[in-house]
Amino acid sequence: MTTQATPRERLLDAAGELFYRDGVNIGVDALCKAAGVSKKSMYQLFRSKDELIAESLASVGPGYQQALEPGIDDGSTPRERILAVFVKLDRLSGGGEFFGCPFVSTAFELKNPEHPGSVVARHFKQRLTDFFLGELIAAGVGDPDLVAVQLTMAFDGASARAVVRAQPLNGVGIRMAEALLDAAGVRAPELAAQAR
Repeated sequence: MTTQATPRERLLDAAGELFYRDGVNIGVDALCKAAGVSKKSMYQLFRSKDELIAESLASVGPGYQQALEPGIDDGSTPRERILAVFVKLDRLSGGGEFFGCPFVSTAFELKNPEHPGSVVARHFKQRLTDFFLGELIAAGVGDPDLVAVQLTMAFDGASARAVVRAQPLNGVGIRMAEALLDAAGVRAPELAAQAR
């Protein structure tokens, strides 16, 4: 956080970090102290803490997605592009600052599907499913919608496992995604050649 950031930016940065690390139930006093902003200023910038939760999640969402998804046209096969997400999750889980998927964590804590933060979380989780769906369609999968949901569930399950067990995934999520892709007929080139 730079000293030249506006109070709004400082609040969003602090909220993104604290909500991810400590949960959305952290008090407004602690949040304002971390941001170096008064409570009065916070409530002038955001109508409520709920709005701040939603906006902070929306502000960290693109960076989290970018850390996971491959580039737009990197020349990889659909299988490689899907597995790249799981490889990146595997790497993230090995870092000391991995607390799971911020979208799942926030929605789980809020428990209210109508909360603005839950709505933002659903939007970003749908974007991951849509990424998988696009790759599965490109690969010619028979039921891409189902497999996209299965891959999203595998991602969320792997992410949760890393947090609950407090240890890196060590390839478990990657192997689960490989099994789903194999079952859907999206095989590695050498396996596809053997199946002919």
